[in-house]
Amino acid sequence: MKRISVLLCSGSACQSSGALAVKQALVQAIAQHDLGEEIQVVETGCMGPCELGPILLVYPDGTYYIRVKPADVEEIVVEHFLKGRPVRRLLWSAPAPEPRTIPFFARQKKIVLENCGQIDPEKVEEYIAVGGYEALAKVLTQMTPEEVIAEITRSGLRGRGGAGFPTGKKWEAVRTAKGNPKYVICNADEGDPGAFMDRAILEGDPHSVLEGMAIAAYAVGAEKGYIYVRAEYPLAVKRLEVAIAQARKLGLLGPRIFETPFSFDIELRIGAGAFVCGEETALIASIEGKRGEPRPRPPYPATSGLFGKPTLINNVETFANVRHIILRGADWFSQIGTNTSKGTKVFALAGQVKNTGLVEVPMGITLRELIFDVGGGVPEGREFKAVQIGGPSGGCLPASLLDVPIDYESLKQYGAIMGSGGVIVLDNTSCMVNVAKFFLEFTADESCGKCVPCRVGLRMMLAILEKITRGEGGEDDLVRLEELGRIIQSTALCGLGQTAPNPVLSTLRYFHEEYLAHIRDKACPAAVCPNLIYYEILADLCRACDLCRRACPTGAIQGKPRNPPYHIMQERCIRCGACAEACPFGAVVKRPGRKG
Repeated sequence: MKRISVLLCSGSACQSSGALAVKQALVQAIAQHDLGEEIQVVETGCMGPCELGPILLVYPDGTYYIRVKPADVEEIVVEHFLKGRPVRRLLWSAPAPEPRTIPFFARQKKIVLENCGQIDPEKVEEYIAVGGYEALAKVLTQMTPEEVIAEITRSGLRGRGGAGFPTGKKWEAVRTAKGNPKYVICNADEGDPGAFMDRAILEGDPHSVLEGMAIAAYAVGAEKGYIYVRAEYPLAVKRLEVAIAQARKLGLLGPRIFETPFSFDIELRIGAGAFVCGEETALIASIEGKRGEPRPRPPYPATSGLFGKPTLINNVETFANVRHIILRGADWFSQIGTNTSKGTKVFALAGQVKNTGLVEVPMGITLRELIFDVGGGVPEGREFKAVQIGGPSGGCLPASLLDVPIDYESLKQYGAIMGSGGVIVLDNTSCMVNVAKFFLEFTADESCGKCVPCRVGLRMMLAILEKITRGEGGEDDLVRLEELGRIIQSTALCGLGQTAPNPVLSTLRYFHEEYLAHIRDKACPAAVCPNLIYYEILADLCRACDLCRRACPTGAIQGKPRNPPYHIMQERCIRCGACAEACPFGAVVKRPGRKG
């Protein structure tokens, strides 16, 4: 029997769907069949298609098993490992030499995620076996700090945290800033709804981030680093702690790394989950033990950051790119992507799309290619309506813009931003007014309240949206919404307030008719807003089973068992939908508008 490696996805998503129970069943089955010397089980980070977990990837044949349950393990061991016959009911696709032949992976180009799902993130030996820490060794023994910065600058790498500031330019500013000591901070405070890019990198390949930070520290002249990660990421925190301890033990962090004069160490700082701490000056304040509030800039952190000293701040994905640029060269990296947006971008695909999960694609890929080729499109029977890109600070783009390339300049031109990489796909069951309200509720709640435009302005915008979704809005409210949004964009203190109006302004721009339907027709076309819908019982489908009447909490449904049709008293109906959920015949339907 040939030696088999079973890679088990054990990122947060797969663990939540039972990956650890699958591992236990695997270990037991392998032991029972006396296969311990032939089969190796490896816990990895996220493999990408999170909705399909738990996932097993079997090498050397490349078999990809999805939604594996502990009860399936015995069959896999006997049929596949012993008899050589893959269990077809658990396959995502036919066995193939490489998973990249699966459509979900075919358009991806993995650089940052190269090791995620391929190595055990808690074993530094596996990271070293695939070239880990070679880039750090190269810069410490063969390159000057100036040469490192020049290479990063020439690569065209831009910050992946959202703003897209040129990385090399930021490093140069910190290096030339006066004052010591200098600090390097990794911003892992990922707070966008539906975003999990940084979490997956930290869980699946933590050493790549440590190595990137060490290279940056050498380049800018720092000896101390901090990783600021939110407490809601317990698995990422655990694997970072393991990685830091391993790196210290091997002399990859600490004094005189690789027996050179360079010394650098890293500490973790756990955030309490405030969205505003993703803003760099608020993050710095939190590390210092202060309330996480932004401060006016300038001075910028590059000259006056942590403890008033020059500080370099990049996010997780930015640091994870660094080792690849150093090893493969700036020319290699700059050939990927577009003229102004180099390399790849990691996205979290979520919402109404068939293949949800983590993907990495070249910059410049179109929204259509990302959503339909990689994501598989929207579920059957539904139509694509919009994509929210850039998180709560991003914008909603309609179907007419599906062929827009994903790069910093193109997205900004159409009222959206790259953001950290959250992509939420919306279909025809989504109300765009309600979507805008959802994101504004989030940013208004997360506002630190330090500046009036954000503290008061966002609440004013939210009140108008709530008024419209109740069917009480007027057309003058749309003018007021846009005016408020523009004022907040230009006057808010930090990036949270400056970008918070984007979901509202973009939906006003591309889905104006939907706002007008809420105002003029007193109807929600997607039948989402409770005050602008009603429920109706179809007489020809009603079987008078009495289930809807018994489910109704307000006694709004009139009728007698076995005596169809039933009827809804609209003045009593609270539009909770309990009747529609209870009806097994599809006789209760939801309609846009008001009745009764």
